[in-house]
Order: sequence, then structure tokens, then C-alpha cells
Amino acid sequence: DVIAGFLYAIIILVVFHPVVDLIDNFNLTYKYAPLIIITFEMAAVEKVEEQLASLRIAKRSEPSEEPAYLLDIDLSRPAQSENSRFVAVSCSSKSIRVYNRETLHFLREYSSHPGILSGVRFARACDSAVFSACSDGTVKCWDVRSATQKPVQVFSGYPSNVFISFDISCSDLIVCAGTEKVEQDTFLVFWDARGITDCASSAKEPLGVYSESHNDDITKICFHPVEPNLVVSGSTDGLVNVFDINKDNEDDALISTCNSDSSVSFIGWSGKDYKQVYCLTHDEGFCWWDTAQLDTEEPITLLRVLDVRDSVCAGDQGLHYLVGGWYHEKAEKLFLVGGTSTGNIHLISCGTDGLGLVGTLCGGHSATVRSFCWNLADESLLTGGEDAQLLLWKPGAVERSLTKKASLKIASSVQKRVRVHNSSLKSRKK
Repeated sequence: DVIAGFLYAIIILVVFHPVVDLIDNFNLTYKYAPLIIITFEMAAVEKVEEQLASLRIAKRSEPSEEPAYLLDIDLSRPAQSENSRFVAVSCSSKSIRVYNRETLHFLREYSSHPGILSGVRFARACDSAVFSACSDGTVKCWDVRSATQKPVQVFSGYPSNVFISFDISCSDLIVCAGTEKVEQDTFLVFWDARGITDCASSAKEPLGVYSESHNDDITKICFHPVEPNLVVSGSTDGLVNVFDINKDNEDDALISTCNSDSSVSFIGWSGKDYKQVYCLTHDEGFCWWDTAQLDTEEPITLLRVLDVRDSVCAGDQGLHYLVGGWYHEKAEKLFLVGGTSTGNIHLISCGTDGLGLVGTLCGGHSATVRSFCWNLADESLLTGGEDAQLLLWKPGAVERSLTKKASLKIASSVQKRVRVHNSSLKSRKK
């Protein structure tokens, strides 16, 4: 692919510059080097977009005895291999389900949760350790190789804490959870995550909290993919805050504050060296900032779309909602995932000039898609939804099962704590 892209660029140069002295060949290459790079980058992006558009169902999970919304998905990240072994899913039935990565065969379920779960994350260095936050004020770590219902580690918050978001740093050293607003208090709570494989360890107490940077529910937390000291948080107050937790106090730790002007539903990192931050909002807006411009005169806002549903042409069925996004490292491109109430999935590319539809995945889900996870190793996509189905999509795949699953749309067993699609949020701009 690299050679093909390079040759394509050379052909372009020869076509537009047929008469070139051999002595000037080096100067010509040097002069038009940016054109070669741009052409190659365009080819790489086009190839990735073609692969995304060609995603087809490769596997489906078997129907569960207790159907539930699949709210979040994560893949294990083995340190010594590119092949993930496990898939973990957090469900509206207050349980975590674990599946085989390749076959989507159900392995086990952890259901000893007294409250609502918020997210699921595997540790980076230990592919059998999976975390989830709970509204009972704890973050629990489970060993997916074990069928016991006892977690290997419990991170306890303060008595009033109701956790609705969390993440673990890329070094597996720090766990951070965000709380629902209780009276006037909203917290980011931090723990030391070392020793998670010690089954005999007692509940861990917090290292400390940030309490001044948000004034409403902290809906999302996302650590930097390669810098363990950087974390971004989003809230229903509309703010997206970037922190350097190596600093001594919260005021010094707060690197930047970006205002989305709406309730934040999803946040992530993107761009070269992951210096960009983006967010989605509960009224289907999109904001994208470049934190590398903080110390310059250049504006940090790369793109702001008030309602993505109005700006992306998604065919007859349209775009009903956004699920999240991911940064494609190979293509150096940010993509969003959205969908329809009937289960179609829209893949959307992001550029500073706007958003564009890459492709639509049909025939998989029969209801709203709630979660997804992109696997760069084999260019595959996992999706889960309100039809209780977990699907694995791969480029050009052919589903072996000829039996199409009937609609499994179910009544939710949990009311979401964040006020989704509430128009009153627009009047609560900070």
C-alpha cells in the first residue's frame, strides 16, 4: 500500500511535469514532497473508508435468558499479543457479561451489583482484569478467568458518591470515577489501582478528589491513550475539562476548559499524538478542539456542529442519534458512530470542513444501538443495542447463520440518570 501510494504520487508528478532535467530530479522531489505526502494520506483515508463501508456481520451472540440493553463494550488488551481474548459488556440488568472475542460465545456473568453500572474497561497490562463503576459508590475489578461472584478488588468512594462514569489510566495506575450531583457536590474521585490481582486485598480508599471544576453530573471520563497523567471529563454542565493529575492541586491540574454549550454524552481523544479532544452532546451536537493551540494565537475550535442530524445526509431513514466516536490511528482520522431507531448504523467521518457519511451497516440490529468498540488489530467493529444482541462486524464478512434473529427490543430495566434528548438542556448553557 505504501509503495502503491508513492508510485501514484510519482505518476502525478510525471504527468504534470513531462520535461524535467535529470539534474533537477532531486530538487523536483524535494519541492513537491508535500504533494506526495498528501496524496498518500488521501489514499490511506480512502482505503479505510472503503473498509468501513464494507463491514458485514461475521458473528452474533446467542440470545440471553434475560435480555437487557447492552450499554457499553470493551475488548481485552493483551500486552504480548495483538489478539484480544475477551469481550466485556455492561448491561441494563446490572450485570457484566463476558464473551469469547472470536466466537462471541458467552463465558460468564457477574451480577452481584446492587446499583446501576456505568461503563466497562479492561486493564491494559492484564487482559483478564475488567472494571466497572456502580451507582452504589464503588468501582469493582473482576478476574474474567474466574466464575466466582467476588471481585478481586473494590475501590470505595465517599458515602454520598453515586458514580455514573469512570476510566482507568493507560498505565493501569490510576482509576477515576465521576459522580452524580448530590446537593451541591460533584466529584472526580481518584484511586491507586496497583495490586488489582491481589484477591486478599481490602477495599481501597480514594487518593483524593477534584470538586471545583464541574457543577453538575460528570457523565464521561477518558484518560489519554498514551499519557497516563492526562484525563478529560465531560458533564451535563456543558464543560469538557482536561487535567494533568501530576500537578499538586486541582487549580494547577486544570489545563483547559472547553464549553460545548450542552450536556456532554461522550468524549474522546484524537489527532496526531492525541492532542485533540472532542465531545458529543445529548442533543446530538458535536464539538472538536485542538489543545495543542492553547498557548498560541490560533483558535482551538476545529469544528462545532449544533445538530449532527441536520448536517449529515444519511439516506431515507436519516440519522436519529449519535453513539460515540473513535480515532483511527492508521488513517489518522476521526470517525463517529450514529444510527436509527430501527437498528441501522451510520459511520461518519470528521474533518475540519465538516462531517460526511462513510457508510451504513444494515441488517444487524433491530433496535437502537447503544454501544460499540473498534478493534484496530483486525479492522473489526463490535456493536450492542436495545435488541440485546452483540454483533461482530468485519470487512467483507459473510454470516454463517442463516437464521435472522427476530426483534428482541425490550423494555429497559433501568432509567438512565442522564436526561437524554431533553430540550430543556439547551436553556441550561453555562
